[in-house]
Formats: sequence, structure tokens, C-alpha cells
Amino acid sequence: MSEMRIIKPGFDRRVLATQAMQAATATRAKANLDQSGPICIYGLCETLGIVVRFNNINMEGMYQRGIPPRIHLSARRPLPRRAYNCAHELGHHIFGHGSSIDELREDAKAQPWEDPKEFLADTFAGFILMPIIGLRRAFAVRGWTPETATPAQVFTVACEFGVGYATLLTHLSAGVQMLSRGRTAALRRVTPKSLRMEILGALTPEPLIVADRHRTAPTLDAEVNTLLLLPPGAKVAGGQFAFQRDLPSGRLFRAVKPGIFQATAGDWAVFVRIAPVQRNEPYGYVGLAQYRHLEEDPDE
Repeated sequence: MSEMRIIKPGFDRRVLATQAMQAATATRAKANLDQSGPICIYGLCETLGIVVRFNNINMEGMYQRGIPPRIHLSARRPLPRRAYNCAHELGHHIFGHGSSIDELREDAKAQPWEDPKEFLADTFAGFILMPIIGLRRAFAVRGWTPETATPAQVFTVACEFGVGYATLLTHLSAGVQMLSRGRTAALRRVTPKSLRMEILGALTPEPLIVADRHRTAPTLDAEVNTLLLLPPGAKVAGGQFAFQRDLPSGRLFRAVKPGIFQATAGDWAVFVRIAPVQRNEPYGYVGLAQYRHLEEDPDE
């Protein structure tokens, strides 16, 4: 029976994709968000009355119906993946699905969803985080196009929308059809390690976020030990970040403790919210999302 489901999924993906796009547009409108810019998915959930919590669990995430509804996310996943998983679980809420647990789906990402609910939630996540108008603007304002962009340029746009490199490639190709299959395949062969090497000119195991002068979002989420490449000449207020070195493409900092600080470069500015990580553990902040940049979690 499983083989038959793979061959005949039983639902029209184009119809569901259109529903997901329309729902994403309506959700942004309901929260008084514009239809193009990057968003804070946790802030959106808070506006909608949904409690979001990070847990030390070995899964992607979980949606729990109730009053209030809750989203549980794994603190073991990379920061961009957590944001995408939150948007996925929000999709389950928006479409009135029952409580659900999303297992680790590294292998499943390469295959079409057999379950229409999962396909719908995944597609919704792409459109709510990366609206097509915003993606077009992000590439155009930098003088790039998706089809000719370098891996580093694609990564820069991914950072603007708070998603992973591979996640953006999937959405550009399958979601908004702005990238050909051949170019997508070529870009997918680039690893995160080689990306950091290309951008920084040195091997480093730490996560990297690039924020250039074209970034429009007023806030940026990071966590302790993350490297942040800011525009040339950038300055920071507060002691949450340590200066590393100047590069031709910008000024490199490292997050050293939780909190909120403002980074500026001329008339450009952004508030960076740094979350803590667990000492000697392979996972990040555990607690309510709204307190992720604070030293203590009031929920504990």
C-alpha cells in the first residue's frame, strides 16, 4: 500500500500550493505585516496567541491544539531550521489540523510529501517566510538574479529571510519557480563548510549569519558562538559581540553572551537578539521563545 501511495498521492499539489500561498498572505495581513519583508516567525506566533517553546527533544517539532495552542520545537536543530519548523507547525494551526508530531525528516525532504497535511504545512512555511515579492526585491536590490547568483549570494539572501541555504534553494525552485532544476542541483552541491570558507576565507565550525546593507528587517536572531558578518565599518553597542577581524566584504563579530544590541553602519542599523546555548551540550536555548534572548527564563 505504501508503494501505491507514492505513485498516486491522491491530492493535487498545485491546488494545495495555491491554498498555502493564499493562507500565508492572509496570515501576514491578519498580523498587520507587509507582504514582502522578512518576519520574525516567533513574533508572528505570539501575535496570533500561539505559545512557542524550545525543548531538548530529538524531533523537528510538534503542534499541540488547545487553549492556548502550543508549538514545541527542538533546540537541537540549527537556528534557521528552528524558524522553518516553527512556520511549518504554524501551518498546521492555520489549516485547523489536529495535534501532530513531526519527526526528523532529513531523508523525507528529498521526496515529495505523501501526506497532504504535511505538504500543505511545508508549502505554507515557505510562503510565510519567503514571499515571492520579497525574494524578487532581495535579489534585484543587490543586482543579482537567482539563476546567476553565486552560492555566497544565495546564502546572503537566505540569511536575510532567516532560513537555511538549502531551504531557500527548495523554495526558489519548487515554491516560486525562480530557479531552474539544473542550477538548483549545482548550488545544492555546495556544503555549509565550503560556504563559510568562501565567505570568510578560513575554515570555521561556527554558524555564520551575513547581514549586508540591503537587509531590511529591523531585527536579527542569533545565538552565542554564532559568527556575524556585518557591513564594512559596522559598530556595535554593548558587550554581547566580540570583534574578530575586517574582511573585504564586511566586519566579522562573534556572539559571546545573550542579550540585545544594536549594530550600525552609517544610516544602516539592526537590533541583534542573541539567545544562549547550553554549555557542553549539542543544543541551544531551552524555554519560551519570547524569552530566548534573556539570561533567565521566567517560565522555569
